[in-house]
Amino acid sequence: MKEYETYIFDLDGTLLATLEDLAASTNIALRAYQLPERTLNEVRMFVGNGVCRLIELAVPGGVQHPLFEDVLDTFRKHYMEHCEDNTRPYDGIMEMLQQLRQQGKRVAVVSNKFYDATVALCEHYFGNLVEVAIGEREGIRKKPAPDTVLEALRQLGVSKEGAVYVGDSDVDLATARNSGLPCISVLWGFRDREFLMAHGANTFISRPEEIYKKMSRQV
Repeated sequence: MKEYETYIFDLDGTLLATLEDLAASTNIALRAYQLPERTLNEVRMFVGNGVCRLIELAVPGGVQHPLFEDVLDTFRKHYMEHCEDNTRPYDGIMEMLQQLRQQGKRVAVVSNKFYDATVALCEHYFGNLVEVAIGEREGIRKKPAPDTVLEALRQLGVSKEGAVYVGDSDVDLATARNSGLPCISVLWGFRDREFLMAHGANTFISRPEEIYKKMSRQV
């Protein structure tokens, strides 16, 4: 048995409870153009593939709607100003990250949230507990493509050997698979156990401290 040395985390639904702020910005943007608003549960199922996909699903007719780009732009501006209104780390996350870093583990975040928001949230909530934060930006394919994970490993200066991916969604499972990494699925996020199992999940944790019980793998 060998301990994992590198942890690549998803952000929304894994480290941070962001749903309320995502829903608020979505509805502010929809309301600005007299479009029907979305429930919290609808937004929960829309997130995971980046803000463009979120707004595509939220706007009637998606990208074909003549106001799609305006709604997206309004969302981005509002979210950057209000992404910390109700967002917080899930209970136990800060202690878990502190323990990992104290034990010399390497920690990165990869997200489909746009780059500026990803970096700003990681810096605000986690400081130097997260060494590398990568969000959606031009020139690198978003999850479930492996690019952001591979870039995080590159910036950390480590290989895939001894690395694990931690996330809460089907997108995260596909990302881990495409990156050649094992995946730990958290059950406090945006998807439930049944949904995750249907998408191939086989390792679950219900509380952040359980990371320590999942830190080894067969070699």
